[in-house]
Amino acid sequence: MKEKIDKFKIPIGLSLVGVVLIIGGMVASGLTKPKIEYPKESIVSGIKKISVDVSGAVINPGVYQLDESKRIEDAVLAAGGLTETANGEYVSKYLNMAQKLSDGMKIYVPFVGDSAPASVAGSTIQSKVNINTATQAELEALPGIGVVTASKIISGRPYSKIEDLLTLKIVSKSVFDKIKDLLVLY
Repeated sequence: MKEKIDKFKIPIGLSLVGVVLIIGGMVASGLTKPKIEYPKESIVSGIKKISVDVSGAVINPGVYQLDESKRIEDAVLAAGGLTETANGEYVSKYLNMAQKLSDGMKIYVPFVGDSAPASVAGSTIQSKVNINTATQAELEALPGIGVVTASKIISGRPYSKIEDLLTLKIVSKSVFDKIKDLLVLY
């Protein structure tokens, strides 16, 4: 029997060393690693706040800090909602309450009697067009803007400045030069 033990002494010894190392590694990795707990105050929520100016026919006009995921409807509600003197027809036709907000955005709710875009023979009289709220038809009425470009403008909303149309390559330089004086942003 001693011969058999001598014959397998090295493989048995190496096997025992291997088992000890494996068990030791498993124990060490689970017991010696400190569990790091971060204070809840240090966790960043990831929700960015933006400033939006709400004025006109709202109960409490002013600048409001809102989450960047909010919509125009949320900004109007933050300002207390519409007053009784708000131009409801204009709001329902031209103010897109579902539009996402952008930092520095201006939202004006007109009063009854404020001038609104007028129509003559079915076409809109050329007035300033708000690229953040204009309809497809209003955008297509601009010189050099067709169906595809109007759709690109709507898809790229919200804009923080008119020049975004050029920097984001939504319109060419020549088209931008034609329309830049016809655009407004709020």
